[in-house]
Amino acid sequence: MKFKFKVEGLDCANCTAKAERGVSAIDGVESASISFMTLKMIMEFDESRYDEIMDQAMKILRRVEPDIKVTRI
Repeated sequence: MKFKFKVEGLDCANCTAKAERGVSAIDGVESASISFMTLKMIMEFDESRYDEIMDQAMKILRRVEPDIKVTRI
């Protein structure tokens, strides 16, 4: 299932690329893309693993940008 999120706090395109690589590498994530221009992240993964995958994603995102905010849209 695809999930869309608003991402606030990414400071540059390089950080966005790092975050996208990290989130894409999470076990169970079929695809992930983060746009610095639109501040949106789209992830595709099994809905039954939502909490587990989002916990991992947030850890990765906070390593890149500690003050990042992610809101599901």
